[in-house]
Amino acid sequence: MKTRSTSSRSGARGTTSRKGTTKTITAEAFDVLADSGADLTPHVEWSKARRPGRDVQRVNVDFPVDLLREIDEEARRLGVTRQAFIKIRVADSLEQS
Repeated sequence: MKTRSTSSRSGARGTTSRKGTTKTITAEAFDVLADSGADLTPHVEWSKARRPGRDVQRVNVDFPVDLLREIDEEARRLGVTRQAFIKIRVADSLEQS
């Protein structure tokens, strides 16, 4: 899959699909709307949104059952998902080293 790196504000055209029709605006028009504080939701397909430099790669990790129970308990205490808890702890650990 070929990807291109663009700024989230001006890199591409915004499109909206409604009842089989597609409305497209230019990057410049999108920038003007963004700068004016207008609601950009009608011009963004959130299902296709990507954060530049934050590509995701799926990994599989095996945990001992006891450790997984502790992870789940702590995630519930913090009010986050298991996946979010693991990401937070790994990021914190890497940041400290």
